[in-house]
Amino acid sequence: MKQKHTIIFPLSLVLFSHAIGQTPPTSGTTQGTSATDLKLEQAQRDAALRKVESIKRIGESGIEVRIKDIARFRGIRSNQLLGYGLIVGLEGSGDTKSTPFTQTLLANAMKSAGTIVDPAQLKVKNVAVVAITAELPPFAAPGNNIDVTVQSIGDAKSLQGGTLLQSPLYAASSKETVFAVAQGPISIGGFSAGSGGASVQKNQLNVGRIPDGAIVENSTPTKFVFDNKMFLELDDADLTTAQRLSSKLNETFPTYQAVPLTGGTVQVTIPPGTPPISAMSLIEMTKVFADIPALVIINERTGTIVVGGNVRIGPALVAKGSLNVRIDKDLVISQPNAFAAGQTVAANQTTVKAEEDQVSVALLSEVATVADLARIFQALKVSPTDIIAILQALRDQGALKARIKIQ
Repeated sequence: MKQKHTIIFPLSLVLFSHAIGQTPPTSGTTQGTSATDLKLEQAQRDAALRKVESIKRIGESGIEVRIKDIARFRGIRSNQLLGYGLIVGLEGSGDTKSTPFTQTLLANAMKSAGTIVDPAQLKVKNVAVVAITAELPPFAAPGNNIDVTVQSIGDAKSLQGGTLLQSPLYAASSKETVFAVAQGPISIGGFSAGSGGASVQKNQLNVGRIPDGAIVENSTPTKFVFDNKMFLELDDADLTTAQRLSSKLNETFPTYQAVPLTGGTVQVTIPPGTPPISAMSLIEMTKVFADIPALVIINERTGTIVVGGNVRIGPALVAKGSLNVRIDKDLVISQPNAFAAGQTVAANQTTVKAEEDQVSVALLSEVATVADLARIFQALKVSPTDIIAILQALRDQGALKARIKIQ
């Protein structure tokens, strides 16, 4: 039995100014240390300090990015398409009679081709019914090709080697207008093989893709100018980023009159005589400093922890130790002498051993950064589970000044 202990102690004072992993400054050469080694250590310390300063600076000012990478213009968006179809040419891995609508759809397809058959007489082991999904990008014109994804909705074992018959795709806004038509061979990116009760499989066999498998038949109307105004919609709403964006646009293009309406929307006025596309291109290529939220993302299922560079941690002490308890049971048999009147007796003998590792202690100085925290975790050699527990405890104690998001 193994029991782990993770303890967090708050400190009201800064116990020391050097985070764990940093080497104290050296006043001069010591015995056994060459001048070259000292220069190398000094260079490493300088590089670490520059990295810490860079993290602090980015945390305060944000990351410089193009506006097109963090925002989009209202009205310019993709549209989801959906349809249903038949995949044929399967090698006996299609739907069974437990999926009755496969026979009906196949009979309807043959009827549209001029052949009337009884659905009950059809064997559909080489046919599978699938749902077809795709995204119609903005400004897509008739004749453009888009990728489609197909997924079995019956009880087919595999779509490997199949071909999708011509299938119309519709948008959510209209079930009468066909926006694209899909058709072509399926690529599942895997395989399945078996014999004599043994089998091997790679990747998902009931989902596949058809690259450029759909042809756009009708484009969707795209409106992005509203009464001589355009609206920038931020991908992640943030009041600071919206204010910085509008200030940068007014500084670069004063005639655009950028106004932040909310944390996620910035209004821009198109100057008279300026083509909207030209204005949009200039705005998209403008660089702005996007603010970084103090956020910690934790996924306990995969053991993934992501800590933002703007996260700050107050003074604290972190202690980690392990208590290992081992319980062994041995069967002991007592055998009497050959001529003795005793009986053979069996009993369990239990042995308990407890070993406790030396506690590892790390101190967080005042306003520690992500770099300090990374060095501490590396020095303590903690597992992802321990890191998650430490971060949650620091948040509960109040030293961790960030939001924690559990995925």
